[in-house]
Amino acid sequence: MLLSQPFYFISLDLPRRIVNEAIQGEAFREGNVTAPFLQLHFDWPQWLGGGSIRLFDGFQVGRVGLLLGLSCLFLLFVVVNNGFKYWINLAKGILGERMLRRMRFDLFAMVLRFTPEALRTVKSSETATIIKDEVEPIGGFIGDAFITPVLLGMQALTALVFIMVQNVWLGLMALAVIAVQFTVIPRLRRELLRLGKERQLASRELAGRIGEVLDGIEVVHVHNAYAWERAEIGNRLFGLFSIRLKIYNRKFAVKFLNNFLSQVTPFLFYAVGGYFALRGTLDIGQLVAVIGAYRELPPPLKELIDWDQQRLDVQVKYDQVTQHFAEERLGPLIESEAEAEDEPLVGSLVVEGLGLPGPHGDMVVENASFSLELPAKVALSSNGSPAASMLARVLARRITGFAGRVSIGGRDLTQLPVSVAGRKIAYAGVDPIIFPGSIRDNLVYGLRFKPLARAEADRREAARRIAEAARTGNPFESIADSWIDLARLGLEGEQDLDRVLVGLLEQIGMGDSIYLFGLAGRIDPERHAALAERLVEARNRLRETFQSSGMADLVEPFDIDRYNDQASIAENLLFGVPISDEFSGRNLADNPLFRSAIDRAGLTDRLVRMGLQIAETMTEIFQGLPPGHSLFAQFSFIGAEELPEFQAILRRRARGGHDPKREERTRLLALPLAYVEARHRLGLLDDSLKKQIVEARSFVRDTLEKAEATGVEFYDPEGICMAAPLRDNLLFGRVNYQVADARHRVAEAIAAVVRELDLLEDVERIGLDHEVGAAGRLLSPQERASINLVRCLVKRPDILIVDGALAPFDEERAGKILRALVEHLKQQSLFMVLSNDRQITAFDVLIRFRDGRIVTEKMADPQRQAQGPGGETAQSIAGEVA
Repeated sequence: MLLSQPFYFISLDLPRRIVNEAIQGEAFREGNVTAPFLQLHFDWPQWLGGGSIRLFDGFQVGRVGLLLGLSCLFLLFVVVNNGFKYWINLAKGILGERMLRRMRFDLFAMVLRFTPEALRTVKSSETATIIKDEVEPIGGFIGDAFITPVLLGMQALTALVFIMVQNVWLGLMALAVIAVQFTVIPRLRRELLRLGKERQLASRELAGRIGEVLDGIEVVHVHNAYAWERAEIGNRLFGLFSIRLKIYNRKFAVKFLNNFLSQVTPFLFYAVGGYFALRGTLDIGQLVAVIGAYRELPPPLKELIDWDQQRLDVQVKYDQVTQHFAEERLGPLIESEAEAEDEPLVGSLVVEGLGLPGPHGDMVVENASFSLELPAKVALSSNGSPAASMLARVLARRITGFAGRVSIGGRDLTQLPVSVAGRKIAYAGVDPIIFPGSIRDNLVYGLRFKPLARAEADRREAARRIAEAARTGNPFESIADSWIDLARLGLEGEQDLDRVLVGLLEQIGMGDSIYLFGLAGRIDPERHAALAERLVEARNRLRETFQSSGMADLVEPFDIDRYNDQASIAENLLFGVPISDEFSGRNLADNPLFRSAIDRAGLTDRLVRMGLQIAETMTEIFQGLPPGHSLFAQFSFIGAEELPEFQAILRRRARGGHDPKREERTRLLALPLAYVEARHRLGLLDDSLKKQIVEARSFVRDTLEKAEATGVEFYDPEGICMAAPLRDNLLFGRVNYQVADARHRVAEAIAAVVRELDLLEDVERIGLDHEVGAAGRLLSPQERASINLVRCLVKRPDILIVDGALAPFDEERAGKILRALVEHLKQQSLFMVLSNDRQITAFDVLIRFRDGRIVTEKMADPQRQAQGPGGETAQSIAGEVA
């Protein structure tokens, strides 16, 4: 920045030299034909003895040469100054982005250390908004915090000094206006800061409320609260609009005053400077240079004023962020500790004077004390009271604010390192948290403690990523690294891990779901190489099974030379699976490549006429039916909201008899493309049309291949269609709608072939890739609960705590899962909150609460009193009832 100021000063002085020396000819006053250009000499001031030092005598040029030379020199310095600005702004932007990345990561790392009590006091949507949006101005300002005032201040000071050198009075006038600007404008902007803070809080509350509505959208639907929610959000938006309106009024009033003051100085320069020029105390070149220098003065001054406003605004935002994450508001954070020793949580579980307050200040558990030996199977019961559940959450470290002391094997539970508790204790609550991704991703989530090996990748890119992480305080680890310690689990590879996952799911009762997910999944020849090699063999074996067992009519296979009555007209024309939206659904009717192909086949007009027939039939059937009627689902050509449009098309055709327009033809063409003769049974397909559709397949394929379109993957009898589900690849056809119980019989045949060819494991591996959706919404409650339990089991905890995780299951299924858990956790401890006493026989110990106190402590099964599930003697618990 300091290096750029001499160049900036020279660029301000060059306009004066161009006007005086070249245009007015001062360099040629003594009758000289030439004048020196690029003459470099330094004049010492008189108080230093005077004199000058000549560095270079320059080039002798004429008047035009001097004009062009000085003009080119001015352009050169403009480029140099802009180059300095480019480099400074780039460095400033990089610094700001690095600091923003550091700040966001630090805040997210702090969120990970929130205690369970803190998490109940903050809204996730507000915290996410702060980390994503509200800290961005803070991070962006960091680069401007020091560079901007220094750079702009030096530029403004350089321009002001230049004006002073030309004329002191003009410089003093400019300085006076600047002083007014820097005194009055910031004071007027203080109200803007208050309004900005109010707007930010209102915006954050709006984001929080919208997040609450989205989380509880089911309640809105169930109770028809649409109007209420719209009214509330509308009121919040009006309040936000009112605040913004006040900000605009104040902001533009201040801007008006600032612009006015900025234009007063040129007026003074023209008036006073012109007066000095008329008197001869200021030459024209100096006046032009002063005016040019002042033109360079307002931008940095304005940016400095804006910088000060931004500084105050960022200060407000920073204060709000620190208040949101303040320890006084959230309480102490969980200590982030180094990796601890991997010692099992066994021995004596001792609870002394446990006290747990409820949300209203009443004591749910009061002065409870007991001890027992781990591992053990322990049932917790409180007959509808939250006491048992709260004790379970204390043991799972989901409640940290309690009175008394809890220790395991002499180790205080609250002092256990986070890493130990995370590995050794598993908690399955009533509301399972499922992250977006595959089932496998959710199941192995508890195994990703730390990376074991760096993934092979571009070394240069990895080095760059690590270098940036070091600068910004981010972790060096990458999610592409190997995170799962298979050796610790006694496994050799990912296939062994998948077998363990599927085995646990089968124990919990989700094996059939994983199998069905696999049949509905897509096959990747690289990841599922063994299945890909034998898929065509399985397809042929399945077809042979149908033929030999007299079930050939269950499936109508795909045949390039035959029309498939169980598939739609679009599927028959494409003879493949769309892999892009432009070839899917109604977009296909408007696709230019597809339209040109069926035009060449002479099929368009016939399909449009068929569309008219469907539209006439559907409008007659749907006439007077409510929008939610079941016929709309059965005949999915036209939605209830589209009926008026097709009725209008039919009326225009009946009235005028003219052919439909292109838009209407496209809408009509889309109707027969979804038509399936075996399902809809409108009798619109005859043999000649079927034959024409089969002949059109070649036109469609040739057109797409010549255009190199990749939107459709065509069927291949001897290959795999990766865009189609595994079930369709096995069948290579469509189930016959007209055969009773065809789907069930086909499913049994597929299962038999899969087991016969030993492909079940591969199918289940594809099922593990099934996407669960946001918060697991693509799964049933039972499937979410099963995944939650297996996620706990797969990390092999010393203590598993089940608190309402079996609620989605019926009593019979819950009993089976309980027996599976007890069988699986032979050497580990199991704590389960029971809603009734019908399952207590599966446990060694029963702890029952009544009115916040332990009223019974006994062995739940006398036959198991001598020998516990872990092979050791299960001792009676010693309870103290206060």
